[in-house]
Amino acid sequence: MKQCTHADALPHPEPDPRSETCLECLAAGTDPVQLRLCLECGHVGCCDSSPLRHATAHHDESGHPVMRTFEPGENWRWCFVDHVLV
Repeated sequence: MKQCTHADALPHPEPDPRSETCLECLAAGTDPVQLRLCLECGHVGCCDSSPLRHATAHHDESGHPVMRTFEPGENWRWCFVDHVLV
């Protein structure tokens, strides 16, 4: 079973969200479908079901490996590097 090799290096406590929504979507005039929180820096970006996929773009630009859902009632994390739920 594949495991995340990055979760142990995440900051504790996790960073505060930089915003309540995807600021890139607001600037582009699009609506985020669901939100993700970067556990390295607190960036909030939209998921891959959103038109512009800002959470993935943030990972691609920053290299920050793990994000968690930023949706109420959900509790999961995703490692972009290892392609696995954490």
